[in-house]
Amino acid sequence: MSSRADPGPADPVVVAGGGPVGLVAALLLARFGVPSVVLEAAGRREPAGSKAICFQRDVLDVLDRVGCAETMIARGVTWTTGRTYYRGTELFAVTFPAAGSGDVPPWINISQAEVERYLRDLVDADPLVDVRYGHRVTGLDQDAGGVRVRADAPDGEVTVAGSHLVGADGPHSAVRRLIGAGFPGRSFDDRFLICDVRADLPFPNERRFHFDPEWNPGRQVLVHQCPDRTWRIDWQLPAGHDLEADRASGALDARIRKITGDVPYEIVWASVYRFHQRCAGTFRRGRAFLAGDAAHLYAPFGARGLNSGVQDAENLAWKIAFVRRGHGSAGLLASYDAERRAAALENLAVTTRTMEFLVPHTPAGRARRLAALEAALTDPGARARIDSGKLAEPYWYLDSPLTTPSGAAGGFPRAPGAARPPVPGVLCPDGPCVVDGRATRLRRLFGTEFVALAADEAGRARIQGSAGGVPVAVHALDAIDTTGAVRTALEAGPGTVHLVRPDGHLAAVLPDPDPGAFTAALRRACGRP
Repeated sequence: MSSRADPGPADPVVVAGGGPVGLVAALLLARFGVPSVVLEAAGRREPAGSKAICFQRDVLDVLDRVGCAETMIARGVTWTTGRTYYRGTELFAVTFPAAGSGDVPPWINISQAEVERYLRDLVDADPLVDVRYGHRVTGLDQDAGGVRVRADAPDGEVTVAGSHLVGADGPHSAVRRLIGAGFPGRSFDDRFLICDVRADLPFPNERRFHFDPEWNPGRQVLVHQCPDRTWRIDWQLPAGHDLEADRASGALDARIRKITGDVPYEIVWASVYRFHQRCAGTFRRGRAFLAGDAAHLYAPFGARGLNSGVQDAENLAWKIAFVRRGHGSAGLLASYDAERRAAALENLAVTTRTMEFLVPHTPAGRARRLAALEAALTDPGARARIDSGKLAEPYWYLDSPLTTPSGAAGGFPRAPGAARPPVPGVLCPDGPCVVDGRATRLRRLFGTEFVALAADEAGRARIQGSAGGVPVAVHALDAIDTTGAVRTALEAGPGTVHLVRPDGHLAAVLPDPDPGAFTAALRRACGRP
């Protein structure tokens, strides 16, 4: 990974919430030399249970920047295929390209609890991150000079001063309440039983989604493999389901046996959830911001919750760091709400459609669902109507105030899972490259500065020195792209310059720009149009 930027102002950023999103935000800030104080309401304890388990390729790139992706990939279960069944008959399969040598896999399964332990080890070793357990946020004052956050601590109330506040304090966020942001949306009455079961099962390492199996009639079951011979199983159950009563009566054992058969098993963790679909009315008030579950809640089918929360953290961290260093304006911070709330609303729309198919609440909805599933048994064309969860992907910031548009966006493919062209606003594609004689990946160049990719050395020389003090690394593609894969992925022309933000999104694609056009695009990407 690249080295840190020079140290910044002494005032820390205050982070409410010591879960994965809060810890990722603190570690990303530390890469810019920005100190943080993390206030976690609970005492320090070992995380338990799988909770979120599916980590998507682009999110693993973010976690690579904080320092734990390689460990996660080595430990996690890689999968490339998701299968959907109805009453035991496979309807269709979705397959992602497997990772080549040195590439990041499309998906890995590893428990959120284990990832939290990796993140805790990293913050424990980082002198710029101060985690304070047992500190429950209770109050907030802010002005043009910074924030003052009050918290109930083991020894009484404390006040922590800082430059900004990141509210990553979960679904019942105190920060969201303190900034007066509403949290409209919907909660589902159906319960979902989640069990981590350790057993030697003959299943492949795939995502397997079952509609109406004989062992859970009328509802769904989802099965994922995790490390250490552990299988994550999700059952949809009626409202009012009582887990402890199931344990006592033997019904839980019978339910598990329908999947494991006679194989010995051990329940590692079990819990019952209601799912929620909610989005905060704003993600920002002054110097206070919301991220992760404090900002949005989604049903988990599609793995859009924690993956999206990590992307919130990265989007916000570089913007706070650039503003603290004088590289960005107030408009840069304002763009966090514009970009990440748009991403949240897209995720909410996708997961709402999924839940409307999985858990219809009207007789007509149930009839449509049944008709679609029955038709899909014999009609391949009907299978497009089956929604078992559209898998997580990065959002596109085409309409962001930071993006320099290049042509009309009317034909941009917005359907879930569609291939996105490399236009401004989209996450920059990856590819092998060689920098300073070292083989690496393009995305490993991103993180603490802008990156400009000129077509050749002449283009690089033309824009070199046009950054106006903003940190930018300028590369010539004909020097670093030894295989041509990057130029192909970027659809780079003979004179194009691709300007990439620290979070990897394309800020501009400029055809044969002069230094003034490059400077204008860079200023816009820093919130200074």
